[in-house]
Amino acid sequence: METQFLNTFVTIVDQGSMAAAARVLGITPAAVAQQIRTLEREIGAPLIARVGRTVSVTEEGARILPRTRELLRNIADLRSVATESEIAGELRLGACPTALAGILPDVLARMVETFPQINVFIKPGYSADLYHAVEQGDLDAAIVLQAPFPLPKTCEWQLLREEPLIVLAPAHLADRDPHELLATQPLIRYDRHQWGGRQAEEYLRAQRIVPRERFELNALNAIAVMVDRGLGVSLVPDWAQPWPEGLKLARIPLPDASAKRCIGIVWSRSSVRVRLVTVLLQESRKAMQQRSAPKPL
Repeated sequence: METQFLNTFVTIVDQGSMAAAARVLGITPAAVAQQIRTLEREIGAPLIARVGRTVSVTEEGARILPRTRELLRNIADLRSVATESEIAGELRLGACPTALAGILPDVLARMVETFPQINVFIKPGYSADLYHAVEQGDLDAAIVLQAPFPLPKTCEWQLLREEPLIVLAPAHLADRDPHELLATQPLIRYDRHQWGGRQAEEYLRAQRIVPRERFELNALNAIAVMVDRGLGVSLVPDWAQPWPEGLKLARIPLPDASAKRCIGIVWSRSSVRVRLVTVLLQESRKAMQQRSAPKPL
């Protein structure tokens, strides 16, 4: 039985269609369908139910899905176990939305240059979901927001970056008082139901500011564009660049600079790929130091 066909099965389930799975795997939809037919023939049961352009997992497929995921993880571990004399293998890494563009590319650039035998599987997601994936062993590590709860003893945390809250406003309002802006201008709220937006909500309450809410969303780049278009102001963390280009924005610090969003790495102590996690931690620290170093004139 080809393990690649098992990987194709899992990818179809995760992506929700054969066309999407084909894009992820870099093969044609016809090849995806052929692999699944072969796998179903070898297992002796239908695994995928096709409904138009979408698919769903069958009862038989659902039964074998957890073991298939575990088997694929174990196969990925074989390379790490077999090459203990060198830093090699696959690292399964999660990243929250702002880390995907702001922190992770710099870290990966350092890793692949120094340790070319490391492959990295990247799972985007919200911090709460990625914490759970690390705790369950589905991921080795994740770059996430600091959890608002104590970590289980099986996990560790390393701070990478602190991001103070700022008022984001159109450039022509740069000389205005930040609290006045929050109280008088329409507010584009950073989603208070997500970890990143809770600190902004707590700050507004602590300062007894009742904003005129206009929009609420969990997408910092989109918030920046909306502020640039004159739709309001926002209270957000001063997140890592790159930001959208061509925007005319004022980043106004708050009178109370104690409110910060913390981003770091959470990892599982029990991962068999702990050496790869160690490399991730090492290169992440170096990437953050390089970011904070003074730029040459």
